[in-house]
Amino acid sequence: MLDLIAAYWVSRLVYVVARLRIADLLKDGPRTARELAERAGVNAAALYRVLRTLASYGLFTEVSRHRFKLTPVGSTLRADAPASMHAFALYLIGEPVWEAWGRLEDAVRTGELPFDRMFGMPFYKYLEQHPGYLKIFGEAMTSLSGAENPEVAAAFQKIQRTARFNTLVDVAGGFGSLLALILAKNAKLKGVLFDTPPVVAGAQQDRHVTARPIAARCTIAGGDMFEAVPRGGDAYLMKYILHNWDDEHCIKLLTNCRDAMSPKGRVLVAETVVPPGEKPGWAKLLDIQMMVVVPGKERTKEEFGALFKQAGLRLTRTIATNCPLSLLEAVRA
Repeated sequence: MLDLIAAYWVSRLVYVVARLRIADLLKDGPRTARELAERAGVNAAALYRVLRTLASYGLFTEVSRHRFKLTPVGSTLRADAPASMHAFALYLIGEPVWEAWGRLEDAVRTGELPFDRMFGMPFYKYLEQHPGYLKIFGEAMTSLSGAENPEVAAAFQKIQRTARFNTLVDVAGGFGSLLALILAKNAKLKGVLFDTPPVVAGAQQDRHVTARPIAARCTIAGGDMFEAVPRGGDAYLMKYILHNWDDEHCIKLLTNCRDAMSPKGRVLVAETVVPPGEKPGWAKLLDIQMMVVVPGKERTKEEFGALFKQAGLRLTRTIATNCPLSLLEAVRA
C-alpha cells in the first residue's frame, strides 16, 4: 500500500529528468551527477538524489560513486531514441494533464470533465490555442505510434490475406504514419488519408504519405468525420479514435463508415480492450485518463460489440497484438 500511495512520486521524478533531458546527456556514456548538473543548469546534490532514486527503479545504474549510466529503460527517455517516450512523459506527467488529475475526485463525484472545468474549454480546443503544448502532444502520439504501428499493421495483414482490400480509408489518420506503413506492405492497395482540414494540410507537408512510392497510391481528403467520410472504401480504419468520444458520437461515426463502405466492406478499430475481471492492464488506467481529460472511455469487448450493433455492424474478430492495442473487425450486420 505504501508503494501504491507514493507511486506518483516516481512518475514525477521521471518527468523531471525528462524535462532536464538527462537521458540525452548520458547517451555518449556515464557522467557524474555534478557533470550532468552543470550541463542541465541545476543543483548537483539534488540531482544526485533524484538519479539515485530512479536508479533503484531501473532507469540508471550508478557505476561508481555519483557516476551514472543509462539502462535500456532509461534510454527510452532520450528524445532521439527510436520509439522515444520523452515527449509522452512530458505530456502525461506535466501540466495541464497533471493539474486535471488533481481534480479526479470531481470527476467521480459529478461525472464531469475536470479538464474542461479547469481550463474552460475541451482538451482539443486547448491544443489549438496552445501551439507549444500541441507540439508536445503530437510528439507524444508519434512516440507511441513508433512502437504500435508495426503491431497494428501486422494485425491488418492477417485480415488482408483473406479480405484482399483494394482501398483502405484511414479515418482521422493524422499525418498518415500508419497508413503509409500499411501501403508499403501492400503494393496493390490504395489509401485515403482523411482528417480535419488543418491536419491534412500538415500531412501534405509531412514525409509519410508524400513519399514517392506511397504518394501515387494515396489520396488526402479533409472534412468532418461526424458529417461524412470518403465513400467507396473496402476497409475503414480508426486508431485511437473511438476512445476519445462518448457512445453517441461513436455510433454516429461508425454509422458513417458503414454507409460509406463498399458492399462487403469492413470497419477496423485499433483500440485498447479493457480486460475482464481483476486482471490489471494499461486499458484500465487509460480509461481514467479519459475520465479526466476527454469525454471518451476505454471499452470492453462486449461494449465494442454493442456499439457496432447500434451502428448496424457486427463484430467478427478481435486480434490481439504485442502492444496495448487490439484490432477489432466489424462487417455489416
